[in-house]
Amino acid sequence: MEMEIFRELGLSDSEIKVYVSLLEIGSSGAGEVLVKSGLQNSVVHRALNSLVEKSLISFVLEGKRRVYSAVDPESFFDFIEEKKRKFREVLPELKKKQKRVKKNDNAKAFKGVRGIKEVYNFMINQKGKEYLTYGGGKPCAEKMGNTWWLNIHQKRISNGLKARQVFDESVRGIGSEISKLKFTKARFLPEEFAQFQETVIVGEYVAISVFSEEPYSFLIHDRHVADGYRKQFEILWKKAR
Repeated sequence: MEMEIFRELGLSDSEIKVYVSLLEIGSSGAGEVLVKSGLQNSVVHRALNSLVEKSLISFVLEGKRRVYSAVDPESFFDFIEEKKRKFREVLPELKKKQKRVKKNDNAKAFKGVRGIKEVYNFMINQKGKEYLTYGGGKPCAEKMGNTWWLNIHQKRISNGLKARQVFDESVRGIGSEISKLKFTKARFLPEEFAQFQETVIVGEYVAISVFSEEPYSFLIHDRHVADGYRKQFEILWKKAR
């Protein structure tokens, strides 16, 4: 089961294990959860209490014993909506703070997988005619996983942002899957063009992400630079099939 989505929702690894354990064994006491999850006693009880506070599990008292149950997985939609509601409450104040900062940085660096995710989420939310990419060989696909790549493009599509992408043959599998999505076109170059990095161009922004052992990404905001990379993309697009 893909657990990363639970982490992105703010659950700790112990909370995930406890919730999934309760789903699998049904209503049970802390002892059964302890055995099923393989966690330490104190960790299980902390996770149970925090999941109750988040309304992701419930309990009834049988004498002095608590019997816990996991809520229906569809209840996570309510959990997500509550997070969104709370964030909307603080968003105006965050926007005010943002406006107080003088924006003079044309380039920023991001480190790690989390940093790369931040960059891609930023790019798919930009206003532009197209989302253009080239590069992105097998290391890129393996570092993030096919599920993540498909999800980021689904988010792009929900934003109405069209895409053209140039892949190499080493990622024909995931590249073909992406090309079948709405608002998406893809072409392929020979495998010799495989790279450790992918370049993304949207509007006045360029993102260059390197998927090495310690991944990192550069985000550039410059209309002239974006136009230059866009020209490189068009050359590759004409060569690709």
